[in-house]
Amino acid sequence: MTTTLITHIGSLVTNDPALGEGPLGLVQDAAVVIDGDRVAWVGRAADAPAADTVFDAQGRAVIPGFVDSHSHLVFAGDRTAEFNARMSGRSYSAGGIRTTVAATRAATDAELEANLLRHLDEARRQGTTTFETKSGYGLTVEDEARALRIAAAHTEEVTYLGAHIVSPDYAEDPAGYVDLVTGEMLAACAPYARWVDVFCEKGAFDGDQARTILTAGAAAGLIPRVHANQLSHGPGVQLAVELGAASADHCTHLTDADVDALAQAAGTTVATLLPGAEFSTRAQWPDARRLLDAGVTVALSTDCNPGSSYTSSMPFCIALAVRDMGMTPDEALWSATAGGARALRRSDVGVVTPGARADLALLEAPSHVHLAYRPGVPLVSAVWQRGVRAA
Repeated sequence: MTTTLITHIGSLVTNDPALGEGPLGLVQDAAVVIDGDRVAWVGRAADAPAADTVFDAQGRAVIPGFVDSHSHLVFAGDRTAEFNARMSGRSYSAGGIRTTVAATRAATDAELEANLLRHLDEARRQGTTTFETKSGYGLTVEDEARALRIAAAHTEEVTYLGAHIVSPDYAEDPAGYVDLVTGEMLAACAPYARWVDVFCEKGAFDGDQARTILTAGAAAGLIPRVHANQLSHGPGVQLAVELGAASADHCTHLTDADVDALAQAAGTTVATLLPGAEFSTRAQWPDARRLLDAGVTVALSTDCNPGSSYTSSMPFCIALAVRDMGMTPDEALWSATAGGARALRRSDVGVVTPGARADLALLEAPSHVHLAYRPGVPLVSAVWQRGVRAA
């Protein structure tokens, strides 16, 4: 097996405090040895062992590959007109999803996969090495199952989101759609998925419906996650904590009781914040500072989707979180790497430590702080994914 030494790293973020300074485990003048698809050694460049090949980082920063724990990448169509109208004064509502549902149903498998791969390549070039993605734009048994089948060919982090909105086919029978989502559709989709999700929101599914859907998914072996409290106050966060969900995603409109519940469940349920959605809808920003000060575990993710957050850029989300959500550059980077890994209940990604998967990004900068300091600049110049130079 070939080994690779990445040396002369100016600043290395390991996310392992045992290896370096502070919560980010910063190591200066560092080196990393990759053996196959794993990190074999981390330390000072002067102490690095020999390897088969050598890559000179020339004093630039290296960070763990980003872990994007919330995206919607199996879709077809375009919602430029909706975005244009919204930026001209129309507010966002969950109903816009129906436009993408129609386009996705009409697309071929090959078209859906090609679109997925295009977005994955785009994300990888910006440093993302682990991603979760969902169904939710088919809303029929056949279309939800094929979306998950396509996704599962490219990531192990696949989420069944038949409960994105009530299918247009069941507009007059929401209870019937819940029965479908928890019955025939779940049976067809569970073999391709690891997670089950529900959009618990006005215009989508209420608390009782969401509990029924998540409980059925858990009985089928899927782990719950929840679209919670995005557009308004609601039961989503409390439900996520009650059911031991891996993450409550969005968390924009929170009561003190919601924050307390997330803090008490910090070891189980991560608050995943999705600033791209607020940017693209001109909505209220999530208050990351409030959550962090309360002791909540926070992740950052893109929510990449064609309607409310059409960005695949984790660096962009970091910059938004620092500028508008009260996070420090260190906190934002941790949340976009180790935090995302926590939201996926993974310990092998989001860190650069011996035994972890060899997922790293090289920055055209001396420090990770430049991700927020230089927003919009393509700072990621090289990416290793599973030990292979991928970008």
